[in-house]
Amino acid sequence: MENQTIIQYFQIVAFSHSTKNHLLFFALFLFIYLIGLLGNIIIITCVIIDEHLHTPMYIFLSNLSVVDMILTSSTLPKLLDILLTGKNSISFGECFTQMCFYIFAACTEDVLLSLMSYDRYVAICKPLYYHLIMKRRNYILYLLSIWMATSVNALFFTMTIYQIDICHSNKIQQFFCDIKALNKIACANIKIHLIMSFEIIILGVIQFIISLSSYVKIISIVLNIPSITGRKKAFSTCTSHLTVLSTFYGAGMCMYLKPPSEHPELDLVFSTLYTAVAPMLNPIVYSLRNKEVKVAIKKIIDLK
Repeated sequence: MENQTIIQYFQIVAFSHSTKNHLLFFALFLFIYLIGLLGNIIIITCVIIDEHLHTPMYIFLSNLSVVDMILTSSTLPKLLDILLTGKNSISFGECFTQMCFYIFAACTEDVLLSLMSYDRYVAICKPLYYHLIMKRRNYILYLLSIWMATSVNALFFTMTIYQIDICHSNKIQQFFCDIKALNKIACANIKIHLIMSFEIIILGVIQFIISLSSYVKIISIVLNIPSITGRKKAFSTCTSHLTVLSTFYGAGMCMYLKPPSEHPELDLVFSTLYTAVAPMLNPIVYSLRNKEVKVAIKKIIDLK
């Protein structure tokens, strides 16, 4: 195809090869979406209502829940519409709007997870300085900086990609407007590769290294605690976060760091884990493995 900057719409062709299973996929993704929304709303409500959860760790957790809802809401509703109606077209403007919200949510979650790792590192490895480093003014400033920076990043990234030329097709081999899928149908453009590499390194790999290094230091400190009870208590505060980290970063790395696959179904599996399953599991993991969250949920139920 020639330069197709005049394209008015894209076609999202993921799952199009299995139309007979569309209702099954619709039910599955609807379940994932609703469970994720419900779980994250419960987490946010608990943190707002229960004063015992007005601490940096739970404030960060409630922000993570908000981001998870944005992440799933930017991708799954359009997929549900496609699966239900069979209309897989998405306008040029809608596609890049979806991309903007997706990039914002994904990048914000990356940075939030690294901040939460640092919070646990300070709490366990530098407990005497915790209230000084994570005092109210500081953690509110951290959060405002993250939300503002990732918003600007998402707008800049989207406006830059908006100017790309489409040369090969208007069919997106993904269930949402993902930059990696768009890159496959774009004309050769070194700018796209540079921006993608920058995003992956700065807001992906480096954030993962920060999180990983924080937990390496935490584990080294915890293993030196003489009391078995003390070690269990220290580990219990981190296992939930480690579970979330492994799910989110594992799926994200498989999605963006691996070379293009000859089997698009594999790409769909990783993108589903990254954009839908991980945000759904976050509130479940935190509520099931966190005694304070479970107590807060019971209080809310008793009030009703």
